[in-house]
Amino acid sequence: MSIVRTENLCKHFGSLHVLKNVSLSVEQGEVVVIIGPSGAGKSTYLRSLNHLETITSGKIFVEERLIENRVNGINKVNISAKERTEILLEMGMVFQRFNLFPHKTALGNVMIAQQNVRKRSKEEAYRIAVHELTRVGLADKLDAYPAKLSGGQQQRVAIARALAMQPKIMLFDEPTSALDPELVGDVLTVMKQLAKDGMTMICVTHEMGFAREVADKVVFMYDGQALEIAPPSEIFTKPKHERTKQFLQSVL
Repeated sequence: MSIVRTENLCKHFGSLHVLKNVSLSVEQGEVVVIIGPSGAGKSTYLRSLNHLETITSGKIFVEERLIENRVNGINKVNISAKERTEILLEMGMVFQRFNLFPHKTALGNVMIAQQNVRKRSKEEAYRIAVHELTRVGLADKLDAYPAKLSGGQQQRVAIARALAMQPKIMLFDEPTSALDPELVGDVLTVMKQLAKDGMTMICVTHEMGFAREVADKVVFMYDGQALEIAPPSEIFTKPKHERTKQFLQSVL
């Protein structure tokens, strides 16, 4: 069963067409990596899935339930805001920037949404936060404030925060692009372990080694279109589209 599926997603910013009929299906337990040049629409596609961007037209299904069917900007699906919020909570999101609360410790950052959104008790939120921070290798940093953490550690707190909400799918929007090169490895190690643990993931990244090693399928986006979708063994060795070949030659 697909966890997330899109059909003919389009997104216009005025006369600029950022997404052009993007269709993609992500199955349970699958790791999908989206690659392509800057401005290809990769992040906009990811942000459309959890309504950080509103699509102009197209359909979005979550666990085969149609939650969005937009025609000329109008959603034809009758769904309450409460229902939509509950469905969207199944998606955890990790951004380029960590967006941590500077006045809260790592523990506090991972607890706050659990208590305010999931309505968990302080005790339960604490237990889950400790578990997830340990999972990302930060058991010794529970009481550290973001200013005392490296960029890689802050990003791992952000991953723990998303995992603590116990989503069914994780969305990663270039999670290593703001990090110094020597800090990238720790974050990728956490993501690789999540993949091994069976987490469904959609990752926008420039880390081709990660895509080659971890992805079940790779999506090459160019000019708002998903030009090529294939397993990494195919896309990295015998890409079918000329644009894919040119891109890979430039980055590998």
